[in-house]
Amino acid sequence: MRGLFGGNESKSSVHGGSADRVPRHSSGWKDLLKHLRSQESLRILDIGPTSSTNINYITSLGHSIYMANLVEEASKAEWVTGGEGEDAGGFDVERFLATNLNFSGRTFDVVILWDTVDYLPEMLVPAVVERIQQVMQEGGLMLAFFHTKASGPDTAFSRYHLTDSEVVEMQRAGEYPIRAIYNNRQVENMLGAFHSYRFFLAKDNLREVIATR
Repeated sequence: MRGLFGGNESKSSVHGGSADRVPRHSSGWKDLLKHLRSQESLRILDIGPTSSTNINYITSLGHSIYMANLVEEASKAEWVTGGEGEDAGGFDVERFLATNLNFSGRTFDVVILWDTVDYLPEMLVPAVVERIQQVMQEGGLMLAFFHTKASGPDTAFSRYHLTDSEVVEMQRAGEYPIRAIYNNRQVENMLGAFHSYRFFLAKDNLREVIATR
């Protein structure tokens, strides 16, 4: 299991750490923040490049936080399976899940998925979303972003920093390409095992969704 509770940003998870932070209004984060402020001792899973800002902020609210950078991990050659013909260029999904999404029995009240799904190999996405849903508490919330374009503004892979307002700060964190663009219907299908979900309107190239377990 590759992740951490608390601690500082590791060198391996910080790419472009000196890049400027760009503020972005997030209706989804605004809504989720209200929930975090109204609850006590929640367990949060933050899936993205490690942010000491997020660790400090979440713990200051009295919650615990676990972080996992799935995009960086999924880009490694160790997960690519060999073979010939249709088996060539596959992905070792089960081993990836066992290594990166094995929480040793822990469950989570809140998952912040950010835009991780867009940067994962498409064959990995269903299994990742299913595993996340399985490790969430009943009634737990997941915040996810989805790009509407594969290139252009707001498509660079970013570290997202939480703030004590309706703004999140985006900071370029690596050179990972967007693997797929998912429309609303595809997102709805992706979240089919969740009890409910809400889309939030945005003025840029990101859609936001909060799904309830």
